Amino acid sequence: MASSPQFKMIEGAPTPVAPFSHAAEQDGWVFLTGQMPTWPDDDSAPLPEGVAAQTQRVMDNLIIVLQGLGLGLENVLSARIFLTEFKRDYAAMNAVYAAYFPAGRLPARTCIGVTGLARDALVEIDFVARRPS
Repeated sequence: MASSPQFKMIEGAPTPVAPFSHAAEQDGWVFLTGQMPTWPDDDSAPLPEGVAAQTQRVMDNLIIVLQGLGLGLENVLSARIFLTEFKRDYAAMNAVYAAYFPAGRLPARTCIGVTGLARDALVEIDFVARRPS
């Protein structure tokens, strides 16, 4: 029998830029909302400059959410990445993103070019993770 869905807000994670939970979970599947390159301790601070710095901030924000759920990057099965300047920023984003995962342990992934993101961010990333059984 399926468990009821749980909608989770994580203390210390960035302030949501829209009406959403940091994560939703059901039956061990955990869906993390796309994170922006905002600062967890100061939502009004300017975003980091450039896609490499923004990708690092987004990944660090996702780690905060994962840790708040008792999970880590090793639990991530899939990622979706959204870039506003796809051709310009794809290689730089990939270099930062790949450094967060051990070789041979990269999640499945989709990367999409978009016309805009909240807060005029250059990158947004979301994850699907699974709790160990």
